[in-house]
Amino acid sequence: MDRVAIIGCGAYMDSGYGCPGEWRCLKAAALGEGSFEKPSQVVSFVKCQCPGRPLAANVGMAMKLSEIKPDKIYLSTCLANAKPDCPYSNAEEMADILAKKTGIEVVMGTHDYH
Repeated sequence: MDRVAIIGCGAYMDSGYGCPGEWRCLKAAALGEGSFEKPSQVVSFVKCQCPGRPLAANVGMAMKLSEIKPDKIYLSTCLANAKPDCPYSNAEEMADILAKKTGIEVVMGTHDYH
């Protein structure tokens, strides 16, 4: 079973832009649906907060505090496919920064639920 970290868009989750919160991501991980190849254990869930500058540091802190290094990092569907787009960054840039800082594979999106 993969151990995974999920990064969610705080603006979407807090403001209700079509994402009621992390339950869809957690469900997809638990069942191995969507972007998850198999059922996975979520070891951290980090909300990206505007303007996103501390994201890599927050992911690093989550790994340090949990004492568990994830096998993969997933950018949530609401973050990877944000509409309206994030005014501060784009998902590809975030994924690149996270992969370079952590050395962990970053997957775009978590689920296909509507």
